[in-house]
Amino acid sequence: MILNGEIEVSASREAVFNKLNDVPFFASCIDGVSDLEKISETQYKATLTTKVAYIQFKFLVQVEITENIFPEKITAKTEGNPIGMIGRLLAISSATLVEKNNQTMIQYSIDLKLTGKLGGMGQPVLRSKTKELEQQFAKNLQAAFTNV
Repeated sequence: MILNGEIEVSASREAVFNKLNDVPFFASCIDGVSDLEKISETQYKATLTTKVAYIQFKFLVQVEITENIFPEKITAKTEGNPIGMIGRLLAISSATLVEKNNQTMIQYSIDLKLTGKLGGMGQPVLRSKTKELEQQFAKNLQAAFTNV
């Protein structure tokens, strides 16, 4: 499943890029992320807890930053396994930052693959949940620049 979108932030491209590269800050913008641990300069692991429809899922995830071009692009690969069930999450995410009228547009793309029970829920349900997560992430990110 391919997901695309844009998030507008009231800050310079460099400032947004630096915030997105601050992994603890980035993780704090995603609801349900806990136990973040740095493995190396480009690798992290964490726990992600989320509810899809009426089912709560908890994933152990590993994230690797695979491309980091200041101040324009970040790409990461995320792999995870749900706790207590068979399945797998794999996502390749990229964010391109474009400065426009003292604002930064984050143009993102996520190639998401899910197997097991979560993968069987269907794209409409997963798209709805992803949209909800995106809106909360955007709200949290924008608030960080509003409060500066």
